[in-house]
Amino acid sequence: MNVRQVVPKDAIPSVDDPEFRDTHPEPGDEVVGVEIDGEARAYPIRYLNYHEIVNDRVGGVPIAATWCPLCGSVVVYDRRPTAGELPAEIDDPGTLEFGVSGKLADDDLVMYDRETGSEWKQSLGEAIAGPLAGARLRIRPATTTTWARFRDGHPDAVVMAEPGGESEAAGDGAEPEPVDYDDDPYRDYFEAEGFGLDAHRGDGGGREWDREDLAAKERVLGLEIGGDALAFPSGRVEAAGSVATATVGGEDVVVVADGGEMAAYRDPGFDWRAAEDGLRGDGTLWDAATGEPLDGSGRDPLERLPAQWLFAFAWQDDHGDAFWSP
Repeated sequence: MNVRQVVPKDAIPSVDDPEFRDTHPEPGDEVVGVEIDGEARAYPIRYLNYHEIVNDRVGGVPIAATWCPLCGSVVVYDRRPTAGELPAEIDDPGTLEFGVSGKLADDDLVMYDRETGSEWKQSLGEAIAGPLAGARLRIRPATTTTWARFRDGHPDAVVMAEPGGESEAAGDGAEPEPVDYDDDPYRDYFEAEGFGLDAHRGDGGGREWDREDLAAKERVLGLEIGGDALAFPSGRVEAAGSVATATVGGEDVVVVADGGEMAAYRDPGFDWRAAEDGLRGDGTLWDAATGEPLDGSGRDPLERLPAQWLFAFAWQDDHGDAFWSP
């Protein structure tokens, strides 16, 4: 793992006291959507480009909505680590608050926690240095979609307001500059073939990619269950009829691709097929984006699984060739 300091610590400021509203001026904005115990909140990627981490609580659960633009990596974590002792004097026992360290590990965001100073690889949710080294964070179910689609499925949802302030991502240098959220500092990077920090900065083409069956920046949905890991490339799932089934860590899962978005659910053992108006299984029409039954059957919704949404190269850095094939 190659870890390097790229910008000063906190030059990209996390959002630690987010404010929310029930409307958003751009219905088509991509958001990270989280729903826990009936409470739904959305975090626009347009804002996360300049902050990368939001420390928040949803349904009473302390979460961190995290985004690494270089890896296209969206992961929502529970801020309570699964191992390691925390200082007894912290304000919220057992809970961490995360900031942006300014470091990259294999081109992935390195977070740090303010309680112990431990450093965490964002795409893994694992502490890679410091007193909590080896501890892990649990992934929480989330979705990456537009604000309009998330609000359709969650009518009472609220969306994070513009945090404001300054960020290193707003300028060409290493020092923070005033943020203009209408600007997209990663537009050229997302449209280019190269990947990694050097490709983003224009210092050459970026890292090498040695496979032809999968593009380095193809979006994949990654699952980790019971010590097993498997990622579902969006193109492969779409080519297979927009529905894929597999067993990961002993659990049967169904993954659906829906209009450029993907979701993973626990598979009750149905025969699945994609439909123009949703997902069909066991004689019921399900909402592909939410797992809710759409035909008035009164059935329980499908159980959404915790997953990551990221570029193929970032998943391969962490998990090797753990990609689903039909």
